[in-house]
Amino acid sequence: MSVFMSSHGIVNFLQIHPLFGVGVMLLGGYMLGRLAGSIGLPEITGFIVTGLLMGGEVFGIVGDTAADDLAVITEVALALIAFTIGSELRFQKLKRMGKSVGWITVSQLALTFALVALTLSFTSLSWPVALLLAAVACTTSPAAIVHVVQSTRARGRFVDRLFATVALGDALAIAVFGIVLALVPMMLGGDVAPSGLLWNAISELSVSIVLGAVIGAILSISTRRLHHSGEILIITLGFVFISTAMAVAANLSPLLINIVAGATVANLSKEHIRVFRSLEPLTPPVYALFFVIAGTKLRPSVLVMPETLLLGGLFIAARAAGKYFGAAAGATLGGADAPTRRWLGISLFAHAGVALGLVLLLQAAPQLEMMPPLPQEVVQTAVNVVLMSVFINEITGPIFASIAVRRTLRLED
Repeated sequence: MSVFMSSHGIVNFLQIHPLFGVGVMLLGGYMLGRLAGSIGLPEITGFIVTGLLMGGEVFGIVGDTAADDLAVITEVALALIAFTIGSELRFQKLKRMGKSVGWITVSQLALTFALVALTLSFTSLSWPVALLLAAVACTTSPAAIVHVVQSTRARGRFVDRLFATVALGDALAIAVFGIVLALVPMMLGGDVAPSGLLWNAISELSVSIVLGAVIGAILSISTRRLHHSGEILIITLGFVFISTAMAVAANLSPLLINIVAGATVANLSKEHIRVFRSLEPLTPPVYALFFVIAGTKLRPSVLVMPETLLLGGLFIAARAAGKYFGAAAGATLGGADAPTRRWLGISLFAHAGVALGLVLLLQAAPQLEMMPPLPQEVVQTAVNVVLMSVFINEITGPIFASIAVRRTLRLED
């Protein structure tokens, strides 16, 4: 009996201890990532499947407590991804690409928002919830895009436009979500002044942009005379971590702050390549953990709920149509080349951390406290819809992105 209890205690310890979770996630992610690569799938698919298998609804190897304890890894990964992708917003590069990136970004965002909002408005969801979900639908998973591009070692016009579109698109999507969230109390009949809420939303976005620019400028100055990659890495991580913590504490956008910080470094520092290159050794384990942890949050049981199946299916289809046709229309209006018009849209299907972060705000957003509360089942339905989108698009999105990147590589060569 004592042996059984001892073994049982060890199992419980292994399920809740964060270090065990990290070790199993890294090793499991590595093995399934290699397996995915051997059958022609992006290794990111293996990472997500690893998390799904280790989560509570399958084998339960990593318990919810351990996954929650590792939430800081998700914050670190998103911060580094945002900072890295911000480096693609160099004015010289954007100028060289012309107006196409602006047209693609605005077009795919506007069409995605419109199609999702209109589609969901014909269901049981109210207009305010449909608009909030439409804003969430506008986001694209930068982590998936960065990982696919890095794993294929792709370079060229298509990749430049893809990175710039994702960075600008997510920044605008965050702004749209903040504005819609500010207007929701008025739409639901709350006794609030919409002008005050809208001003707060705009202020938070403005402060995030200014803070990101200031941190990026200080980082540029601090690393200007450094040449050792280890010193640059320490200082860069210090500023990225501080900016992320400040954003979380002040209810600002960590993603927007780090995108702006990365863009500021890329434009102000002549040695910006050394700053971003210093982060490269960290990306394989951090990205692997990020996607495995994301996989542990997926709940297959959600997919069998009839309402979630219907609403989630409509959400996914409308979002995919908006991304694809919006990007194609923007590329045509912006005079982009044929590979961009044909393939960039399907590279934007991946949906993950940013979307989850936004939709979970619905459960605790201070704006929603100032109006008649949304029924809990409505909030949970909205969360389940996005979870289903993440479940489907985080597995299929990287596959589509990998196909697009490889096809355009052949065409550009």
